[in-house]
Amino acid sequence: MIRLRLRRMGAKKRPTYRVVAAHSTAPRDGAFLEIIGHYNPRTELSTIVIDEEKALRWLRNGAQPSERVAKLLKIVGVTEKFEQLKASSARK
Repeated sequence: MIRLRLRRMGAKKRPTYRVVAAHSTAPRDGAFLEIIGHYNPRTELSTIVIDEEKALRWLRNGAQPSERVAKLLKIVGVTEKFEQLKASSARK
């Protein structure tokens, strides 16, 4: 199964994260399939940058987001767009 999850980057005690698509069995900082965006919790207002096209493509193909990535996707608005796409394809 493919998971959308965070990969820790940055220096010791100064984490930044990449949002990646990876196999669920791969280690946290191990192999991944694609970088979807990045997240920096240390800035005044947390910096969240996610490529919506890539995220939506992975979600349509069945990728499951981790809890934190699901929250980030909701903040950015990708979850809302995915639900709209799912609803519109169900109506067809």
